[in-house]
Amino acid sequence: MTEHPRRSRSIRPLAGVLTAMAVSLTGTRISAIALPWFVLVTTGSTAQTGLVSLCELAPYVLVKAFTGPLVDLVGPRTVSWITDVVSAAAITAVAVLHLVDVLSFWLLLLLVAVIGAARGPGDLSKEIMVPQAAARGLVPLERAAGLAGVTERLASTVGPAAGGTVVALLGAPTALIAIAVCFASGSLVVVLALPHRRRTAADEEAPPADTDGPGPGYWQRMGEGFRFLRGDGLLLTVIVMVGVTNLLDAAFTSLLVPVWARESGHGPEAMGLANSSLGLAAVAGSLVAAAVGHRMPRRVVFFAGFLLAGAPRFVILAVDVPLWVVPVVFALSGFGAGFINPILGAVNFERVPDGLRGRVNALGDSLAWAGIPLGGLLAGAAVASFGLAPVLCAGGAAYFLTTNLTGLRPEWRRMDERRRAPGPPVPPQHTPAAPAAGEPTTPAGTKRLPSPGGEEHSCADGEECPPAGGGERSSPDARGAERQAT
Repeated sequence: MTEHPRRSRSIRPLAGVLTAMAVSLTGTRISAIALPWFVLVTTGSTAQTGLVSLCELAPYVLVKAFTGPLVDLVGPRTVSWITDVVSAAAITAVAVLHLVDVLSFWLLLLLVAVIGAARGPGDLSKEIMVPQAAARGLVPLERAAGLAGVTERLASTVGPAAGGTVVALLGAPTALIAIAVCFASGSLVVVLALPHRRRTAADEEAPPADTDGPGPGYWQRMGEGFRFLRGDGLLLTVIVMVGVTNLLDAAFTSLLVPVWARESGHGPEAMGLANSSLGLAAVAGSLVAAAVGHRMPRRVVFFAGFLLAGAPRFVILAVDVPLWVVPVVFALSGFGAGFINPILGAVNFERVPDGLRGRVNALGDSLAWAGIPLGGLLAGAAVASFGLAPVLCAGGAAYFLTTNLTGLRPEWRRMDERRRAPGPPVPPQHTPAAPAAGEPTTPAGTKRLPSPGGEEHSCADGEECPPAGGGERSSPDARGAERQAT
């Protein structure tokens, strides 16, 4: 009885989410350049500059970890535009108070903490809206996740360059206004481009129906996210592995590459060339993943991407090679890295139901980020004790072992589970879309954990899941096969 509304296609929500991500993430990347520079030129203190960076990052991670239940309860659309408005107001306050010469350092710390606290749930909300928007547009999950990855990597490449240019030409206070414009634009795009209640309300009503609880409290809702994450072996394994690689990546980018640039005599120009090569190639890899990723075997592509993205970067800096080889290897690593996040995003979108996505993603992201602040500290101590080359070799070996030995665990076989049990035969280029409006469940082929009586590879008990074409699998796959056939 709800077949026709579900099959209507609208690409506007996905375009809106990606646009909002682009402008908001660009503002965040510009702030990573403009805010420290603003503090440095106004105070002249490197210690105070470091303290400001800490006051922005720490609330980002902590608030993001604990606002998952709020995002699930209120809805990602509402949280997204409100946090963007708060971020824009806080960064505007910094610029205005500086212009009228009443901005004290402690007030600056408070405003920066507000910005960081708002960015955490804001970024989380936009991540959650991607699969919902993909379902409205009947877009395969790998393609939607790939487009989100392209957007993030473009913002990470363009944002710092734009921030440096604006700061150099117009000054740090003007750059702060540019950041506020980016945040405000992201809020406006979300309000105008995304449906107000028709989809979000259905998603928000789903969790109470599954838990049979009359308005569960905050900690009970948080516990539901923990239990789901603990019960899904694949997601838990992914988080642990990515947490280790994030620590190694933080050590590499924040300390090992600058030390290499200094000790090799190549200088910061070589460091910029290598990082630019990696970033541009990563964008290219994400574009390829968005275009054809849904036709590829996930597990093979995932580990091949990590094989290219990890150890080669460490090893090439540890050996004496001509300078032109370094950006070539970095570009190869970036291209491989471009395939990783689209696959991880698609797996996450499929396995985590809409009603739990805020809590599960918030907890998973925070755990995966936990080692990042330690990367530079550990790398600095290791280089001081053993030298650069041994630490680079050890880091490459650790990266290789982490991403390959863990691949032997049985949980990884479930990464391609959806492909092996999609219901009716589906052409190889088709990937079922995420659940349509009103279906707060994951696609077939993933474990149905949100419903107490749910069965693996089938609709949960009590859900409306009409068969299509005589098949007995879940309706998203059956309807997807029907659309392909026509």
